[in-house]
Parts: sequence; structure tokens; C-alpha cells
Amino acid sequence: MFKEFSEFYIDAIHEKYAWRICDFCTINNDRLKRYFPKTLEQNLTPDLSKFFVERKIKAFANKEEFLFVMKEKVDHRVIGLLYLKALDWTKMQGELAYAISYDFQGKGFMTASVDALSEWGLKELQLKTLQIIVHQSNVASVKVAEKCGFTWKGLLKNEHTPPGENPLDMELYELHSPN
Repeated sequence: MFKEFSEFYIDAIHEKYAWRICDFCTINNDRLKRYFPKTLEQNLTPDLSKFFVERKIKAFANKEEFLFVMKEKVDHRVIGLLYLKALDWTKMQGELAYAISYDFQGKGFMTASVDALSEWGLKELQLKTLQIIVHQSNVASVKVAEKCGFTWKGLLKNEHTPPGENPLDMELYELHSPN
């Protein structure tokens, strides 16, 4: 277990989570399809989730990308995903991306999780900069970034193209290591 809280915990990706990630993605299809389309399409069936998890475990071991799951303590279902991705070991920089189940939004779980993952990225991995890239309409995600000490750095033109939509401008937030 990576980090434990009173009602949930965060754990690194593990092969035993494939079915639960599939459930999370199918239940939260509408929440994921715009900003996490690749994660969604790779987890639409249990078999796809199995392959997804295998790739993410390998990426974790190779320090190419780190995927964590948020799980509630009562029935241990996956209630969120947290990525530390787009790692640039030359610049010592990475990007955080996160999604939480609709029935757990607004409880502070994601803020606590992003805080924990940010601390780990800066201290344990010795990254110098963490980024969060978010659309301005995602007010909850903007609040998470701000509550976790990330500061707005600018607008990224045409940064993300959701399926079937025109490219979107995204907001860039950064958190820098105090060292």
C-alpha cells in the first residue's frame, strides 16, 4: 500500500486490479471519455484491462510512467486513478493526471491523493517540477491543483483533442521542488 487515509487508500498498479479498473472505467465512461479516452478504450472489457495493467506494471518497473489506484476501504473497489506520466528524466519533470468516480467527487479524496503523490514525486523520485494540465471548465480539477500548491503557468494552445471534438486549449499548473 502506497498511502492510507481514513476512508480510502492508494496503491501502485497490480495485476489483481484489472477487473476493478475495468469496472471503474465502464461505470465512469461519461467522466473519462473526454479527458481519458485512451485509458477508457483500453479498459472496456476485462481482457483489455488485463493487457492494460500488464503494460502499466512494466512501465512502472521501468520508471516510464507510474499508475496508482485509489480504493475505498469498505469493499476495496477502485474509485480513482492517478498517473505520474510524461516523465522527462533530463528535466526531472513529470505530469500528474487523475480521475475519480462520480460518487466520490467533492470529498477531498483527490486533493489528499495528489498531495501524497506530489510529495512522493518530489522527494522520492527527486523530480524538480510536477505539472497538471487541465481544461478551465473542469473546476474541480483546477481546485485540486490550487489546493495542492500548484500555480498557474499559462495557456497551452490546442493541447488536447477529445474524440470527435476540436482541439482544446488547456491550463498548465506547476509545482516545483523547494530544493
